[in-house]
Amino acid sequence: MADRTVTAFAPATVSNVACGFDVLGFPLEAPGDEVTARFAPPGVCIDSITGDGGRLPREPTRNTAGVAAQALLTALGERRRGVALRIAKGLPLSSGLGGSAASAAAAVVAVDALFEAHAPLDTLIACAIEGEGLGARTAHPDNIVPALCGGLVLVRHPNPPDIIRLPVPDGLMAVVVHPELEIETAKARALLGTTVSLADATRQWANLGALVHALHRADFALLARSLEDTIAEPRRALLVPGLAQIKRAAVDAGALGCSLSGSGPSLFALCRSEEVARRVAMAMTDAVRKHIGGEPQTYVSPIASQGARVISCAS
Repeated sequence: MADRTVTAFAPATVSNVACGFDVLGFPLEAPGDEVTARFAPPGVCIDSITGDGGRLPREPTRNTAGVAAQALLTALGERRRGVALRIAKGLPLSSGLGGSAASAAAAVVAVDALFEAHAPLDTLIACAIEGEGLGARTAHPDNIVPALCGGLVLVRHPNPPDIIRLPVPDGLMAVVVHPELEIETAKARALLGTTVSLADATRQWANLGALVHALHRADFALLARSLEDTIAEPRRALLVPGLAQIKRAAVDAGALGCSLSGSGPSLFALCRSEEVARRVAMAMTDAVRKHIGGEPQTYVSPIASQGARVISCAS
């Protein structure tokens, strides 16, 4: 048992989902981060991190996975044993794809399985949020919750978690395009300010209510009309060159709607079928090349029904 290891995977997530600022999110099937945990002396240490270009801190108190793992050890009352982590980053940094959340979610799932603790989901969420908040300087449950739970979720309240799982209409697909840009979440959040006009807030509430109804009715026309962000995207648009043109390319190719994923620079589109999604992916990729340059990473995925999970155990 002493040399047992557990590896967990946690997927990329799209948060906000246009009109659902800080409350809506969903995971992709891939890409994602992997965290491997093994028993170690009390506390948390990090054996290695790959896929980050040497940029992420190895000190566990400054690393999202390390903080999340320690939070879970504390929640479990574990003082005799600790963990050592190996982190494999499959998500680009500062991408708007929930990279901090994925590392934190994979860490708590791996540590929970290593200790065979079977901690309640609420505990895993709380511990992962503590870790993710370190990386983003504030906690974003709309990344953490879908990364752990899977599906399209609305987080009414993060702590204690009050999570509403929303239906996903048959055929609904996501396209995500990640340009060769980085946007730090904290800096993007600073652009939002602290006030919102009543007109913008009212329109956002109306869109969110309509989107939830559209999901329950599988009403793609209403869904398309609802995918509008009047709060965050207008203030962050200057961070992504050609944002309006890329969104237009997605809709012209058949997307129901297109918006920033999280704080950007990644963009997501929702589509009514895989065939349409493939066409939209090509159009968005071409538009990103034209307006931003470089070679973007493009993903086509259903909304994943499963979140973070154990993918291997070894003794």
